[in-house]
This record gives sequence, structure tokens and C-alpha cells, in this order.
Amino acid sequence: MIRKKIINLIKKSIKELQQERIFPKIDIPEIKVEIPEERKYGDYSTNIAMRISKDVKKDPIEIANSLISKLDSQILKLFERIEIVKPGFINFFLSKHVFINELKEILKEKESYGSSNIGRNKTIIIDYSAPNIAKPFGVGHLRSTIIGQAIYNLYKFLGYKVIGDNHVGDWGTQFGKLIYAIKNWGEKEKIDKNPIKELNNLYVKFHKELELKPELAEEGRRWFKKLEEGDKEAKRIWKKCTDWSFKEFNRIYKLLGIKIDIALGESFYQSILKDVIKRALDKKVAVKSRGALIINFPDNVLPPLMIQKSDGATLYSTRDLATIKYRREKFKPSKIVYEVGADQVLYFRQLFFAAELLGWGKKEDYIHVAHGMVRLLTGRMRTRKGEVVLLEEVLQEAVKRAEKIVKEKNPKLEQKERNKIAKVVGIGAVKYNDLFHHYSRDIIFDWKKVLNLKGNSGPYLQYTYTRAASILRKANIKKQEFENFKGAELKHNEELSLVKLLSQFPEVVERAAKNYSPNLICNFLFELAQGFNNFYELLPVLKAKTEDLKKSRLALVVGASQVIQNGLNLLGIESLEKM
Repeated sequence: MIRKKIINLIKKSIKELQQERIFPKIDIPEIKVEIPEERKYGDYSTNIAMRISKDVKKDPIEIANSLISKLDSQILKLFERIEIVKPGFINFFLSKHVFINELKEILKEKESYGSSNIGRNKTIIIDYSAPNIAKPFGVGHLRSTIIGQAIYNLYKFLGYKVIGDNHVGDWGTQFGKLIYAIKNWGEKEKIDKNPIKELNNLYVKFHKELELKPELAEEGRRWFKKLEEGDKEAKRIWKKCTDWSFKEFNRIYKLLGIKIDIALGESFYQSILKDVIKRALDKKVAVKSRGALIINFPDNVLPPLMIQKSDGATLYSTRDLATIKYRREKFKPSKIVYEVGADQVLYFRQLFFAAELLGWGKKEDYIHVAHGMVRLLTGRMRTRKGEVVLLEEVLQEAVKRAEKIVKEKNPKLEQKERNKIAKVVGIGAVKYNDLFHHYSRDIIFDWKKVLNLKGNSGPYLQYTYTRAASILRKANIKKQEFENFKGAELKHNEELSLVKLLSQFPEVVERAAKNYSPNLICNFLFELAQGFNNFYELLPVLKAKTEDLKKSRLALVVGASQVIQNGLNLLGIESLEKM
């Protein structure tokens, strides 16, 4: 990775200057090497001289010159030139052969390009998707599922042992409400015909009735208490609900191309709850308050967290702490990432702090990737009100619209192939529409925007890959034939800009993982697709003036298509040879 090479060179220079006592012995500050927005400031730039100047009390320009003076002649060949500009920036302009060598790496590493082993011997758990039993898979579930899967893919690509955990909501007071609704208003024929739809209708009905009869809340609590105590009737109804729900979840996951390693619902951790409560009491972390058990935080930095109700029933928090205990003991993760909505920010701050107080690592070992909500144009979606846009309906509509576009662009395709392409394009469009936003942003659910198959979209990237694949088919040349190409013929700005952009992919992957931000991959791929299409439209590839130039440009086509494919794979979007 070019950025890391420059950072290591700067570190080496600093140490040499310290050994020669030109610099005093100071802790080396974090060396930030950035890609400038404007080409005139170099391919990479750093402000390290200005940061060091604060500690050594010297002029930043003088420090910058001292750092550069320690680069030997062999290293200097990496750079076309190095500029020092006020107030102390060091701008690096890399030699063309550095980028050509990076293109050769792409051709050599293929689908592994951009990966690394920085996560070797480290385990990370990604908690994502986590739909609730007996509720339809709405478009609101898409964010956690798709963002979580992309984060999973990123960390796996970087060499981590990644465990994806679908922490299904299959326990809690809502099941007491549902059991009551099923027993009092449920009709077996309707439930058998369309179980999830009817269970959701019953759940909505309970909350409508609750507005008229507040005493129903106690009935919901009573039935959940019976479920916790192992009541046979309550468990029978609950088990039917979970079976119906998992059948539905797995069908939707198959449509999305999602595979999650394990799916342990909240109920799985029932046997650990007593241990959690005992530990909280033994460590004097929890105290009684009005019959309930709560965790108070030092200096009241956060509101108290209840872990047991006054009637002895448990809460989400109890089960989540039990989950942490189980995960730490079984998997020994260095980090646990929760991809859950932003409305849970306070709760997760409480949960992570509670885990630290209980002796289960530092709160910094737990990360909440707080995604924004998916909203209707009329406001937030609410299951209790029945205002849900079903994800399956969105996917079906996306595929339908994509099929229409594919038919217009390529009418000679057979129906079977057209259907396959439409499915990949349509579902890719829905995924990309979610992923190219920063996870923290709210998304207004709008059919026109969700199903926009042009511009900065999944289909645009897929089409760019398909265009590259078409060029290579026409050239009738195999990818491995480029492994020994020289690349000296690549001289135009469009060629060199594209090569430089390709070389940034490994850095973008690391940055996206570090920030839990798949949108950085989207931003990069969109810029890369634009750069590739600009190159292709301005410069002939198959009709290049010489055979060597043709081979070099074809190598660039291979490199671009490979990086686009690698990036789409990380996003969970399939690439197509034909479209």
C-alpha cells in the first residue's frame, strides 16, 4: 500500500534524525498522509513537519527539509518530485512506474487485490439484521441487514476471523401481547394461510385495543411472565410463531443473497440470566430500586439501566448482557460491533458501560454503528400502527422495473437470461441505494429514488463492469496474458489518472472498515466508474495505434474491471458479464 510506504519512510527519517540528535527524543505523533483534492498538491501530502515543530520548537519548513534529506537515492526513485510548501506541507508526486507496478499487482492478485492480513489472529463479531419474530420483514430492516453484511465482508477481506450473529428478537413483553391476541382474536384458518401477515395484524389490533382498554397492558405482561416460567400453552404458541418467522426470514435472506453465520435469538440466553443478575449483585454494580434491579453509573453520567423488573421479569438489557457474557467466553472477540438503529444510541452507551462495570472488557471494545431510520414521506414507519413497506414488495418492484430496462437495452436476450439479469440489477439497485448513504443518515423511502437505475447507482457500476467485460471479449484475450506487460506506453492523463485511482483501493477498504462506512467503497467505485468511462470514451482500446499500446490499455481495462468487481463483492452486489 503506497500510503503505508510513505508513512514508514517518514518514521525512518524521524528516527535517524533523533539518533543524530538533530531532533530531540519525542514520541512520534500520528503520521497522517492524505490524498489531496487537487492534483497540484501531489498524489499524497502530509503535515507531519508542522506537528513535529510544536514539540521541537523549530520552523516547519526546516523540519520538512530535514525529513526529506534522509531519503536515499534509491527511495527517491519512487517519486517524480517532492515539494515542500508553506506553512510546512510535504507533497509527494509519485513516479509513473509506482502506479504501473500497482496495476501489475492487481493483475497478479485478482480477486484478492485490496485484501490484507491486518486482522490476523483477531476475532470480531458483527451483530446485524436482527428482525423480530412474528413481524413482517419491512424495508426498515434492510439497513441493518445490508450495512451489517458489508461491514462483515470488509473485515473478512482484511483477514479478521469474523462471526456474523443474527440476534433475533424472539423474547420479551411483546410476545405476551401477541399470545394474548392470538388466544382471544386469532382465527386458525387465517393464520395458517398467511401467518406473518395475520400475526402482524393481531399485534396491531392489540395496540389499537390498548388505547381503549389500558388494562390490556397487564395481560401482555402476565402472558410473558408465564412464557418465562415455562407455561406449556405459552411456549407452544411462541414456538409456532418462531417457526413461521424463520421460514419467512430465510426466504428474504435468499432473495438478498445474505448468509449470516449464526442466528441465536434472545431466548437462547435464558439460562445465563441468573448468572448476570448474580454477578451484578456480587460486584455491587446493581442495586434494588422500588423492587426492581438497576445499574447506576459513576457520577450519574448516564441514566440508570434496569436489568430486572419488580415482578422478577427480565428485559432487553438483561438478555443483551447475557449475550455479551456468552460471546466473550465462547469466541473471545477483540471487538463486538452492533449494527442497530440510531434510536438506540443511549441504550447502547448504557449497555457498554454496564459491561465494563461487570468486568467484561472496556466499553471501547463495543461499537454501535447507529444507522439512520428509513422513513415514509409521511413520517416514521411503525409496526404498531401497521405502517410498513414490505421489503419483498420493494425487491419485486425493483426487479420488475429492471427487467423493463434490460429489455429496452438488449431486446435480443432470451427471457431466462433477461430474468436473471433483472434480478441481479434490481436487487443490486436497492442495496446500493441504501449503502451509498453514510450509515448515520436518515433515508426517506421514496419509490422514485429507491428504484432510480441511472446515475450514482448500483446498475451504473454493474454496467461499467459489463462494458469492460465486453471489451475483453471482443479482444479475445485472457486476463493472465497481461501479467508481464510493461505499461510504459500509458502516458495520457486519462490513463494515468485511472491507474492512480485504482492504486487507492486497498486504502479505501481499510478506511471503510475502520469507520464502519461501506459508503466509502460506493464513493470510490462511482469515481472509478466515471474515470474508466472517461478513459474508454476518449481513448481507443481495441483500435490503439500499436499492439503494445493496445495491450497496455487492455491491461488497464482488466485492472479497472477487477477492482470494480472486488468493490461490488464487498458491498454484496453481484457483477454481470452481460447486461
